[in-house]
Amino acid sequence: MAADPFVLNGQWRGPLKVPGGTLELIVTIVPLTNGGYYAALDVPQQRIYRMPVEVTLKGNDLTLQIEQAGSSFVGKVLSNGTILSGNWKQPGLSGPLQMQRATSSATAAGKVRLTPPYREDDINFTNPASKLRMAGTLTVPAGAGPFPAVVLVSDSGPQDRDAGEQEYRMFSILADYLTRRGVAVLRFDDRGVGKSQGSYFNTTTIDVVSDAQAAMSFLRSRDLINPEQIGIIGHGEGANVALLAAADTGPAKPAFVVSMAGYGLPGRHVLVQQQLEIMRLIGASPAQVKAALALHVEMIDIIRQTPNDAQARGKVAGTLRNSNTDLDPHMARARAIQLTSPWSRYFIDFEPARQLGAVKCPVLALNGTNDLQVEAAGNLSMLRRGLRNSRDVKTKKLSGVNHWLQPNREEWAIVNGEQQPTFSPVALETIREWIAARTTLPSPVPVTEKRKEPVKAGKVTKGSSSTAPRASR
Repeated sequence: MAADPFVLNGQWRGPLKVPGGTLELIVTIVPLTNGGYYAALDVPQQRIYRMPVEVTLKGNDLTLQIEQAGSSFVGKVLSNGTILSGNWKQPGLSGPLQMQRATSSATAAGKVRLTPPYREDDINFTNPASKLRMAGTLTVPAGAGPFPAVVLVSDSGPQDRDAGEQEYRMFSILADYLTRRGVAVLRFDDRGVGKSQGSYFNTTTIDVVSDAQAAMSFLRSRDLINPEQIGIIGHGEGANVALLAAADTGPAKPAFVVSMAGYGLPGRHVLVQQQLEIMRLIGASPAQVKAALALHVEMIDIIRQTPNDAQARGKVAGTLRNSNTDLDPHMARARAIQLTSPWSRYFIDFEPARQLGAVKCPVLALNGTNDLQVEAAGNLSMLRRGLRNSRDVKTKKLSGVNHWLQPNREEWAIVNGEQQPTFSPVALETIREWIAARTTLPSPVPVTEKRKEPVKAGKVTKGSSSTAPRASR
């Protein structure tokens, strides 16, 4: 088969006509080191973010399958990848859709920027368990130290060290905020993303735990870091990674954990809740919601009851085809492979409460009331109940905050006349205050910020002090 004429990498946006108006669809596509793609769908008007998308590219023919929402896009890649043109289909709606490749924000590249008042280096560390080399960025406050430090662990899905979502660089913002206030921060590319080795699709939650442990070991080797005050801040699945690392019986445990949008309920229950919310948001009828949930539960049961991957994939693909006769067999097979991946199998059976009793370190758990992926009240209740053996546990519901720790849209910052997504100031200060109360923060040495020459987006060299968002990988 002839090689694809180009590699899709970036973000495409386009208006979908719906009864009563239009919805802006945003599709982000990231190439992986194994030659495949990871993609996600955002529909900000419906508060849908990072919904998994299956990508099939054959020459200029492109198929995007969003099985979780019963939706698909079939079309062509035009103008050397700048336009995706075709037909969109979802429950109760079908119509043409054209998406344009999004250009980099003026705030993301090509501007004169300020050198931050702290040290910043691109680093590498090796996970001895997997023998993989991981790449990341370490930011250390100015001064002699030693400083407390945190490792940042991202949510599910392959993400770079900044945990980028559209123009929002969640981990870059968090690292900058904490480092300016006396806490060193290490953030790293997930396996198979950016400059880290490995394959995301062969990675389980436990594998990511070992990556986080290796990152902590790297920090303990640094002269400016206090080895007794190294914690983990995790987001989504990363929060559960942090808690599992704290529950490990080995000696290299985190001194504290901050859980952002972490799960307390079993993984399969979380998936069902997400499916229900998604179907509601896309305007599916009660009958369609009932059918989608029944299909979702049936596939989960098949996977749990069929340990042989080949057999499970055949059953899941057949179930998907029976429920949707228009579904391409190759797409059904691709979805079945995804659902039976090592990560999916682990997550479906994952029950956080069973292991949280081994956590003894201080824990801060934050969940937003506007989080449609991880419902705040139920998950926080389960987390608190499971963390019964830790004497220092604080849980907090953040009013108006979504899964990405963003406040209500009216509170977003305005940059060059346009609103830009913002990390909740309340969340940032809550995390800083909580860490400060449990660590020793040396007085940072004042450093005068200096102007530096523009740096091309995405290009960061060892010792670079640029904190501008990287271009999408």
